[in-house]
Amino acid sequence: MKTVSQIMTTNIQVCTPHDSLTTAAKIMRDIDCGSVPVCEGKQVVGIITDRDIVLNCVADGKDSNKVHCHDAMTTEVITCDSNTDIHECARIMAQHQIRRIPVVENGEIVGICAIGDLAKENIYVNEAGEALSEISEPDHH
Repeated sequence: MKTVSQIMTTNIQVCTPHDSLTTAAKIMRDIDCGSVPVCEGKQVVGIITDRDIVLNCVADGKDSNKVHCHDAMTTEVITCDSNTDIHECARIMAQHQIRRIPVVENGEIVGICAIGDLAKENIYVNEAGEALSEISEPDHH
């Protein structure tokens, strides 16, 4: 059984609730992804996505330097822990239609598991909400 701890990224970038949406967008640009965990210390309190920025700031004509992450972030964050089986992680991501999942230990963020990390293990998550892997397919021998 391979766990999330074996494939997750541990060099993670996070925002604080009081960071501006501009700061969050620059992090997304620099790490080439569409979401960033929002943390108080090492505790995940939200996640901010490029879509959150567009819908809660840009579409309303607000100044992204004056709107903070806590004003636009999703607060109900789906997480897993480092001992989660990678197939279970794929199922969770598919069920919630998310591309990246913060990995938490004892209430503190320790990494991120992305769809790309799972794909390297030949586990694929499709956007329709099904986790596809070799072990989840029925064996027709």
